[in-house]
Amino acid sequence: MSPSALSPAARLRGLRPDWLHDPKVWRTEVLGGLVVALALIPEAISFSVIAGVDPAIGLFASFTMAVTISIVGGRRAMISAATGAVALVIAPLNREHGLGYLVAAVILAGVFQIVLGALGVARLMRFVPRSVMVGFVNALAILVFMAQVPEMHDVPWAVYPLIVGGLALMVSFPRVTKVVPAPLVSIAVLTAITLAAGIAVPTVGDKGELPSSLPVPGLPDVPFTVDTLTTVAPYALAMALVGLMESLMTAKLVDEITDTRSSKTRESIGQGVANIVTGFFGGMGGCAMIGQTMINVKVSGARTRLSTFLAGSFLMVLCVVFGPVVSDIPMAALVAVMVMVSFATFDWHSIAPKTLKRMPAGEIAVMVITVACVVVSHNLAVGVVVGSVTAMVIFARRVAHLADVTSLAEPDGETVVYSVTGELFFASSNDIVGQFDYAVDAEKVIIDLTHAHIWDASSVAALDAIETKYADRGKTVEIIGLNEASARIHGRLSGELTGSH
Repeated sequence: MSPSALSPAARLRGLRPDWLHDPKVWRTEVLGGLVVALALIPEAISFSVIAGVDPAIGLFASFTMAVTISIVGGRRAMISAATGAVALVIAPLNREHGLGYLVAAVILAGVFQIVLGALGVARLMRFVPRSVMVGFVNALAILVFMAQVPEMHDVPWAVYPLIVGGLALMVSFPRVTKVVPAPLVSIAVLTAITLAAGIAVPTVGDKGELPSSLPVPGLPDVPFTVDTLTTVAPYALAMALVGLMESLMTAKLVDEITDTRSSKTRESIGQGVANIVTGFFGGMGGCAMIGQTMINVKVSGARTRLSTFLAGSFLMVLCVVFGPVVSDIPMAALVAVMVMVSFATFDWHSIAPKTLKRMPAGEIAVMVITVACVVVSHNLAVGVVVGSVTAMVIFARRVAHLADVTSLAEPDGETVVYSVTGELFFASSNDIVGQFDYAVDAEKVIIDLTHAHIWDASSVAALDAIETKYADRGKTVEIIGLNEASARIHGRLSGELTGSH
């Protein structure tokens, strides 16, 4: 049936989000948002400590980031909030100049992200190889697990059986029913046990005092001068780049998990808008949170913007209205959730012996380097950049050896034909210069590029060098077989690269 044949009510229903007319989707999104909100509270407080600000600053940032990105972002169901990567970038600025400068940097970072998004920075994601993506995912899982280790060190013995019990609940409960997310059940049961039995273990309240009121918008408390701009700009640019890198990588990961596509350009601009809003509400800024996104998408099964919006909304409701209750949640319950997320996120297939036997050594090296860089630096963006550069170098070396030169002397003895095959670029073109016999060859040399392709100026310069070497010996060179693209770049650059023509 064509859309025009549908009734107005049916057409309107088709335009509305699924959660408006599907109770099952509504339940999934609401409960998913609640689980994420509970997991966000200790994380946001921890990141506030890293940045050197009051816990309320991190919680406000998580609230405004999540709510704003749910509206303007390009990837549905992805969670954005205060993050450790951003906290590490802006901590020195806060330490040296104070909160006002930090907030100004957050706003300026948002502006940078909008500009970068509009310029098409998202298109760079196509250059991230699969091996880097796998390394990114595995490094993320390791970081999520490592972040839980301090919560299991030097704590009362009761913490350990609570964590084990929480993990057992999350593994077994889905076999009973999937109506309620297993992490939410685990948090509720462990909280009830600790309160009923009076078990003294670290709680969410021990992390810091929860805010009792909503954030109020305002301008950053800084002098609006060029000096202020030059002070905050480097930090803002670093924050913008790190935030975009993590957000775009997370969006790509969610695309794969949900088998859907998202607008990376919209997500880039949306991150900028969310950071500007967050800055004006006095927050510390942020980006996509990979751990919480995995809880929302992979564990809870959320797929719409509603879960993201509710994660931020529930966060403030839990803090402002139910602060005393939330403060009593044992950290062991949230640690169990995050450990479960780390195991579910890790790509175990990528390290299976069967996979490693079939995988090229270069691919394995790129994955390992990506993981190592992330784990050492605690910065996912560093790992992605280093891994991508490594993959490009390995690819260039591999392709460089595919260029080959073979010669064939003509019957008349006055002409020699060289057939060049492969891709000619900076890594391969220099090698071919030494494959010609300049002293012995006949008076006329034909270079056949029918089975080759010229990619860059280095290749044109190499061909020019070959012609020059033959010319110095009184011999002529004719280049034939250029395809259209190769002929275009050769015609434009040949003879123009040495300055002597």
